[in-house]
Amino acid sequence: MNILITFAILIFSAIVHEVSHGLMAERLGDSTARDEGRITLNPIPHIDPYASILLPLLLLWVGSPVILGAAKPVPVNFNNLHPRRLGMVLVSLAGPVSNFLLAILFVIILKLGLANAIAEPILVQAMLINLVLGVFNLIPIPPLDGSKILVAFAPDNWMQTILNFERYGFILVLLFLYTGLLNYILIPAVLLFGKIFNVSLF
Repeated sequence: MNILITFAILIFSAIVHEVSHGLMAERLGDSTARDEGRITLNPIPHIDPYASILLPLLLLWVGSPVILGAAKPVPVNFNNLHPRRLGMVLVSLAGPVSNFLLAILFVIILKLGLANAIAEPILVQAMLINLVLGVFNLIPIPPLDGSKILVAFAPDNWMQTILNFERYGFILVLLFLYTGLLNYILIPAVLLFGKIFNVSLF
């Protein structure tokens, strides 16, 4: 698969992920993402030099079986959400769910025979990337969405402690990649999706 195509799919999928967070937050009472111009598919406001460029390039360079990346997180003021704790859960889930829905959409296009020989491998790659993004972001380590879901159920005195680890997020992600722990989480999830929908993703 051409690296540029992989990059384009990754960036688009990551932007949809972040816009979904912003739209859900807006629906629940927080317009911060809208106010800062982040409810857009224009890639410029969403690009993060580390998560959007360096991380996927590093994974491509080492020949990783899965390619990860992320857009700049949309700003959300959880204090504006109504209800607050359930709102945190819904906003955090909105991103991964958007990736799973995209993966299912691409499966439907494939199963309906609407893809030609050129489009088929691109759709398969798009499925794989969106599955990886969705599952990866549900891991409960800061700053991933899973950590915010965890925070929503944690006592108030734990909340800030967990969120403070966000500054070390990129280091934690690299550690998970280096140790190979991510493969034990991501690959089984991708294989399960492939089995359910009868598609080969590797």
